Amino acid sequence: MKRILLLTVLALFMLSCSNSKKENWIQLFNGKDLDGWVIKIKGYPLGENYNNTFRVEDGIMKASYDKYEKFNGEYGHIYYKTPFSSYKVKVEYRFVGEQCPGGASWAFRNNGIMFHCQSPESILLDQDFPVSIEAQLLGGDGMAERPTMNVCTPGTNIVIDTTLITQHCTNSRSKTFHGDVWVTAELVVYGDSIIYHLVNGDTVLTYKKPQIGGNNKPEGYPVPDGTPLKEGYIALQAESHPTEFRKVEILRLEDKR
Repeated sequence: MKRILLLTVLALFMLSCSNSKKENWIQLFNGKDLDGWVIKIKGYPLGENYNNTFRVEDGIMKASYDKYEKFNGEYGHIYYKTPFSSYKVKVEYRFVGEQCPGGASWAFRNNGIMFHCQSPESILLDQDFPVSIEAQLLGGDGMAERPTMNVCTPGTNIVIDTTLITQHCTNSRSKTFHGDVWVTAELVVYGDSIIYHLVNGDTVLTYKKPQIGGNNKPEGYPVPDGTPLKEGYIALQAESHPTEFRKVEILRLEDKR
């Protein structure tokens, strides 16, 4: 009897410890509407959802082009209202349908999680992309290898090992996902320290020291090159290929490794 009681107490203690360590993920996308998100599309004022590009249907956030006759460089971004510094962010996404006519060849099955972004209010009317770090989301064409969760750096640079990386994009080690399959992309971001990219739970890219730099900043951008990027906004893209998101969630982390 005493043994049973002891095992019961031990089980309850372990359960209590497990519950106390339960991760508190916050749903940035509520599955119903775009509450908490701010839209900026190139050529249009902040908040104007040109051609209903971003919408929610059947519990899915969509970047859609069914109301476009042709894509003319209307690169779009939808920003969550709150900046973050150290966190995990998890996004479930897939590419669907055909690319909008007029879209660039590189934008085929191409989207991105932009993070450490400049504020939506500071984006210029005709600015293509925010100064940020991009976790690039790519889909396959059914034939060629095309990894996802690469890193691209509009107006920024990063460090891999001890090397300052100034090229615009660096590929991850992920597999290629052909077809309209759901993929789970995750970022683990520690301020201006280290950053991990994960695909379906596997780490596919690691780098550190995100900072302002390069030639892709808007003219007169007020932050000097070399300035560490410690925090910023999170945004999802619309670059001419229809994309769906069924989950966007975040877990705040302590600013340490």
